[in-house]
Amino acid sequence: MTLQIALALFAVAVALALAVWRFSGGPYGKLRPSGEATAAYEAFRVQPGLTYYVSGPDAHPNALMGIDASWTLASDLWKRREFTPEGMKELVQGMQARALERLAPLQGFDILDHRDRKIGTWFSLPGLHVAVRILEGNRLEISTPPLNTYNMNE
Repeated sequence: MTLQIALALFAVAVALALAVWRFSGGPYGKLRPSGEATAAYEAFRVQPGLTYYVSGPDAHPNALMGIDASWTLASDLWKRREFTPEGMKELVQGMQARALERLAPLQGFDILDHRDRKIGTWFSLPGLHVAVRILEGNRLEISTPPLNTYNMNE
């Protein structure tokens, strides 16, 4: 293969990758493991400036997250919750008890936007695959974890 053909194929591949990214429905964020987030949830800290949501059963949700108040969650699948430290303790301990049944520790994560800026925190079992889609106007969608989160390895 000549160098010119290789360069042409490379240019086409780059153009296709950019087109797919551009028209794939918008930019995406991600979850990044965070010792700080883990410690905050395990200490039952209700952080000012975060709006809290849960997914799953009330006694032991599949995931708990706090979204920066400057962002709006564009999803009806999450339940918004107001917490006192006592309420946070009850919820986190319920999650920990359920996770302990599976011999799996819970972990905290930072929720990052498409520019790697922290926009919230997340607490759940590690290894869950969720999508963080960034929308216009400081809005985001975050997929919920699977309904069988605590039973996935059975």
